[in-house]
Amino acid sequence: MDFSGFKAYDIRGKVPAILDARFAKNLGFAFAKEFNIQKAVIGYDARLSGPSLYQALTNGLQAAGVNVTGIGMCGTEEIYFASFAKDFDGGIMITGSHNPADENGFKIVRRGAVPISGDSGLFAIRNRMASHQDIPDTLSGSFAEASFRQDYIDHLLSYIKPETLKPLKIIANPGNGCAGLVVQELATRLPLDITIIQGEPDGTFPNGVPNPLLPENRKATADAVVENKADLGIAWDGDFDRCFFFDEKGNFIEGYYLVGMIAEALLKTNPHAKIIHDPRLVWNTQATVKKAGGTAIESKTGHAFIKERMRAENALYGGEMSAHHYFRDFAYCDSGMITWLLVVQLLSDSGKSLSECIAQYQEAFPCSGEINSTVEDIPSTIRKIEQIYASLPNAQVSKIDGLSIEFPDWRFNLRGSNTEPVLRLNVESKATPSLMKEKTEELLEQIRG
Repeated sequence: MDFSGFKAYDIRGKVPAILDARFAKNLGFAFAKEFNIQKAVIGYDARLSGPSLYQALTNGLQAAGVNVTGIGMCGTEEIYFASFAKDFDGGIMITGSHNPADENGFKIVRRGAVPISGDSGLFAIRNRMASHQDIPDTLSGSFAEASFRQDYIDHLLSYIKPETLKPLKIIANPGNGCAGLVVQELATRLPLDITIIQGEPDGTFPNGVPNPLLPENRKATADAVVENKADLGIAWDGDFDRCFFFDEKGNFIEGYYLVGMIAEALLKTNPHAKIIHDPRLVWNTQATVKKAGGTAIESKTGHAFIKERMRAENALYGGEMSAHHYFRDFAYCDSGMITWLLVVQLLSDSGKSLSECIAQYQEAFPCSGEINSTVEDIPSTIRKIEQIYASLPNAQVSKIDGLSIEFPDWRFNLRGSNTEPVLRLNVESKATPSLMKEKTEELLEQIRG
């Protein structure tokens, strides 16, 4: 077996070169043995390889004596929900999220939807698999199919007041992932005018991989918003644990600004709460949270780190600029459904358009958005940038995650990808778009030069 699919937070790889039925069966058996799992819940996303991996994973779990409940095609947060709201020792979601169609992966949680990452058991599972486990042929555990979707939908609706929502016109784009399954159900319970495009789950991804962070994948949603004179557009990745927004003019909204917007809204009813954010873009979140009476806390990027910090701080909410939004009442997990419901509630309550709500943040702290550069040597490039900028007057250096250097009127974060030879740059300034653009170009010249 090839174990290169084991990453810091989950497992990802090409099918069948890295992830195949044998791998999935061994994974299920090793997970059960490592964590003494008696009852597990599993599901899969829209990818064509999902059902075969699901069957093999089930066999591995059953061989270890686990009673398995399968909920079929679903979103990652539906596995999270089942793991904390129902009686399970753990859960596994089979998903490639926003990766190409020929890839898949596994996200694993323990009871209470506590994530299993590299430093909390994922690599121990890998080591068990590598030790040539003796998996019995007898399947001593059971398998049953179930659906918790209605309970999950009820939970989602508890975050808002449906009767107070205005009949906003919404374009919803699941990108042929799984989000449409849930949006259709929510639509019947909400006084909203929702038009779903690319709603049919289709693992061939005829409209491109469901990743709205790719500029080429935004056009369909943006165009539909303008053509339908909609109030906003919403798009999701494949397993819908992230959601992305378009304003009434079809403009894509940086996820960074949503963090401040959601934090401000939640702090109105939860004053003095703690809010967790990632280090890539920070000034707007910090200023907004402080003004709203909360405490902003910086955490290393990545869902396992954010969730761990949220639990430690009992934080109300956590947000990453990559469009992951985490909620204490959702077992500190990320949800691409709670997020858009909160935004719709906020728009209804304020009477403002999305562009009006976001404008104050964009003007106060203009940002570059995340810009990727392919480089030969990530560490040496980061060292080079640090040598250039850390020696400048008033430079404040932080290495919570990658390299962050802050000056009185602008700052940047530079961090390497965990999976490819790519450097990710984010730049922001204080109310000066021209300075932000100038420094972005300057940094890219140094990085790519």
